[in-house]
Amino acid sequence: MTTETRLAGAVADATGEPSLFATMSTMRAMRRLRPDPVPDELLDRLIQAAVWGPSGGNMQRYEYVVVTDRAVMAELAPLWKRCVDAYLATTGKYAPEGMDEAAYGRMVAAIEYQRDHFADTPALIIPCYQFPPPRIEEEGLRIYAEALGAEAAERMGRIQERFSALAEGSCVYPGVQNLLLAARGLGLAANITIWHLFLETEWKAALGIPEDMNTFAAIPVGWPLGTFGPVRRRSVTEVVHRDRW
Repeated sequence: MTTETRLAGAVADATGEPSLFATMSTMRAMRRLRPDPVPDELLDRLIQAAVWGPSGGNMQRYEYVVVTDRAVMAELAPLWKRCVDAYLATTGKYAPEGMDEAAYGRMVAAIEYQRDHFADTPALIIPCYQFPPPRIEEEGLRIYAEALGAEAAERMGRIQERFSALAEGSCVYPGVQNLLLAARGLGLAANITIWHLFLETEWKAALGIPEDMNTFAAIPVGWPLGTFGPVRRRSVTEVVHRDRW
């Protein structure tokens, strides 16, 4: 079967390129939003796209908090400001390697604009996930240890917390990417952040999220003030290691 035959079922744009590629290549983080509301039916479509994402073991333990109430957003705005200020004073103080200062200055300006206008954000989506308690019995642990070997089993014991966090994240972030793609496809601006984790306890309290529920992002959504354009990323030849590192 030829590549052309395999691609016959793809949804293509006017040039014949699969339209999803055009969506991904112009999916900038859009932080300047109009205050106009986003209809609930469009927000529901974003969540539907997220739900279509893969979930480990098909457990589908995700939940999504969708904030549109202006009073609630105003309550969250000071928390957002504190988180952004903490980020810009530490990790975000310097431009990433390979990004020139002018471009980084424009990005910081957009972050500051979003911080200063957060109360006007039309919608905010908080993806949550929580694994159920593990069901492990002695025979299963024995086979687990034999399959991995003593050294690897001991190593897994040391990194179990990291493994659990990555496992939950792997069930959440594919859905988040679907949500971002859907937003771009509908002409909506969105960007993913995890800055809320600086003050996760306070965010949970403000939104009534159970203490034992894990949150994975805070995604502002709205109609863009700017225009979508090509993303700037490293080339494939810079990042690919074929067969071995």
